Amino acid sequence: MTYWDDKLTGLEAITDYVIDLFNIDVSEVCISKYSFKMIEWVNNRQTTPLKKIVYMAMAWSPCSSEDEMNYILRDCRCSSEILIYSEAPPNFRFLNNFRRIDCLDISNSKWVTIDNLLSMDGIDIILGSSTLTSSDMNVFLKHWLSGGCPRLKLFLARIDTVDVSQLLDGLEHNAVLVVDRRDYTSPFGHMRTLPSGFDIRRADGVTATVCYQQTGKLVIAVWPETTYNYN
Repeated sequence: MTYWDDKLTGLEAITDYVIDLFNIDVSEVCISKYSFKMIEWVNNRQTTPLKKIVYMAMAWSPCSSEDEMNYILRDCRCSSEILIYSEAPPNFRFLNNFRRIDCLDISNSKWVTIDNLLSMDGIDIILGSSTLTSSDMNVFLKHWLSGGCPRLKLFLARIDTVDVSQLLDGLEHNAVLVVDRRDYTSPFGHMRTLPSGFDIRRADGVTATVCYQQTGKLVIAVWPETTYNYN
């Protein structure tokens, strides 16, 4: 219950009041389909871009539109984190290259293709409900080893099954089996336990552990652990 017939107008009025009261910029917005215009409203109001956008599906509207997906991924000004917790429209495809997004978390990423993944430049990349295959991930590992996605610290995708022979095809000479349990925390605070896995080493000496967990998640953790500076 609000004092405004239009909830978006109410959100804008309250945000205006808080910003003026404390003389601060907005750094994060959590929006749904019905408050989507808050992103543009905030970015038009201030020169500092948003640091974090969280897009939440509503129970009565679980899908975002194609225009909304394209705007979030391609057009909106956000300097650091984009979290999409909604389903994409049926048959949605993102046909552009991904812009530089430090932390990208997509809860339902069935639409993300290997071509999409190869165009990403992120630090933390989290893909839920992925349709990527072992062969796709083999291509991505070779891409990383060749210098692609150079800022990557953590990649995590929920994949139904992983065929290790396909995953490491052509990389056997570079893969070292690791059986010691290790804990890993990504720059954006994602914590994973790596009970085992394979270490692969890039030409510059940087090492990544590739681990398929019993929970159905494929993890690529790049060492050493680092803390991200949000300021």
